[in-house]
Amino acid sequence: MKLTSFYPVIGTARLAESHDFYTRLLGFETTFSADWYVSMRHADDPTRELALLDHTHPTVPEGHRVPAQGLLLNFEVADVDAEWERLVIAEGLRPLLAIRSEDFGQRHFIVSDPNGVLIDVITPIEPTPEFAAQYADQ
Repeated sequence: MKLTSFYPVIGTARLAESHDFYTRLLGFETTFSADWYVSMRHADDPTRELALLDHTHPTVPEGHRVPAQGLLLNFEVADVDAEWERLVIAEGLRPLLAIRSEDFGQRHFIVSDPNGVLIDVITPIEPTPEFAAQYADQ
């Protein structure tokens, strides 16, 4: 398969709130907006796309018209500590996982969007030797 694009589409019952969350707090810009679907690209890199879809829309097959559940989106950033200050301290988002450094090579924290989708904000760090050995050569 030769991909021309790939992006997640979040099924949501909170389209307007979610749109505000991703544009105001996470830097996405709207490329299409309807009352049932919003397409966005990130301001820093237009190849980073995300969409929101009213989970009850008829384009979703019957039996699958439920809001997203169990979804975790990773956002790698240059300075996770600055994002902690901005999103948790200044904006008041509730951390589901407080900022911390992991042996496997991440400093991160987790919050959620208005739908309960987990947002893992990450800065890669040097892994411990035990975990470094598990990374494939790049």
